[in-house]
Amino acid sequence: MMEAPQPLAEEMIRSLVAKAQEGNTEAFGQVYDHFFLPIYRYTAFRAPEELVEDLVSEVFVKAWEKLHHYKTRKDVPFGAWLFRIARHTIVDAYRTQRSFDEVPEDLPDTDVLNHADTSTKQKDMLRAVRRALWQLPRRYREVLLLSFMGGLSHKETARALRLSEGAVRILKFRALKKFQEALPAEYRSSIS
Repeated sequence: MMEAPQPLAEEMIRSLVAKAQEGNTEAFGQVYDHFFLPIYRYTAFRAPEELVEDLVSEVFVKAWEKLHHYKTRKDVPFGAWLFRIARHTIVDAYRTQRSFDEVPEDLPDTDVLNHADTSTKQKDMLRAVRRALWQLPRRYREVLLLSFMGGLSHKETARALRLSEGAVRILKFRALKKFQEALPAEYRSSIS
């Protein structure tokens, strides 16, 4: 399995792109190595398995061919520009492919997420969660939002709130208990 190279800082990427724009293929090779795995993963989730390798190759060929159009700016990082090329390449592949299998009309849909009432239930649950969150004391609400919505670790949450990690763990435990009590009964079982 291919090992991911060390991530490059944004300034280093800008420098390599500038060199590649001058025709330095080694610099473009380093950019390729840096972005290959993320572009491959993105493509693998969006395209049929048998097309992934060809599409990834096409993305980098297009990037090399259009590199002189890219303007090094802080508001549009090179990665965003490259992923835009990937997105358009995948869309173009679907447009030209057009060999979709017909789905029989009577095929039952077993995916609960496709049922009409699922969206309404999700919206109701989201409203209930927001209401329960706003009933909590501010510190409890903050620790839950930083931990679960922000995806911060205990250490990072502790730094953000200027507390010890132990205090964050205790605060989080108490906050979850209060949060569960504040939820309507029909949603409490999904939190346990």
